Amino acid sequence: MSAARDMLCDTASAVFTEAASVGIGPVEDAGFGLLLVPEADGGFGGDWGDVNAVLWIAGHSVPDLPVAALILSGLGDVDPALHAAATVSLMAGAMGQALTLSIDHVNTRQQFGRPLGKFQAVQQSLAVMACEVRAVEAAAAALAARLDATGGDALAAGFEIAAAKLRANRAVGVVTSVAHQVHGAIGFTEEYDLHRVTVPLMRWRGTHGNDAHWAQILGRQVAGFGGRGLWEAMTARDA
Repeated sequence: MSAARDMLCDTASAVFTEAASVGIGPVEDAGFGLLLVPEADGGFGGDWGDVNAVLWIAGHSVPDLPVAALILSGLGDVDPALHAAATVSLMAGAMGQALTLSIDHVNTRQQFGRPLGKFQAVQQSLAVMACEVRAVEAAAAALAARLDATGGDALAAGFEIAAAKLRANRAVGVVTSVAHQVHGAIGFTEEYDLHRVTVPLMRWRGTHGNDAHWAQILGRQVAGFGGRGLWEAMTARDA
């Protein structure tokens, strides 16, 4: 992470902590709506890697606030697919928070004289959950890199957007179910924080395209490439 992005993330964490109790105002005042606006136009001059990092923090700490919409508003009218791309980053952050809460809970909750985290069945469930979370984080990072490489062109990054949103959508079921299973009854209470990330995750699964929508788009692209074409397209992206 660059020094500039590191500083940006520190600022986002501080601003979102305040915004969690008072609303979107501090985020607007901090100028996050200018994140993608070029410096020559009075903006921050950030890239999609910056957006991914900031939205991960937003999904982790303030998933109920429209931070993604605020950031994209600085670009004016944008391709709807970019909203899907931003949602993937939010989902990655929210899944990361669900994992953190789950690990903390099983390490402190005692059952039969030992922490829940000492039971192999619980460990296996959390391992599966962690794999899903890391896969979505990797998909979000790859998507951001592709958008930066294409100058934010949603059409040119169409394959990555479809693949990342579909991967994130499909991870929601596993992540939310395991999180609530290991938490037991406390995970469903209003006072506990888990619902603050699992409810948005279930909502985001259908926002800006559900599983069927993105699977159809991705399937058509892959079929259009053909076997050799798909390999060439994938390796060209790694170059």
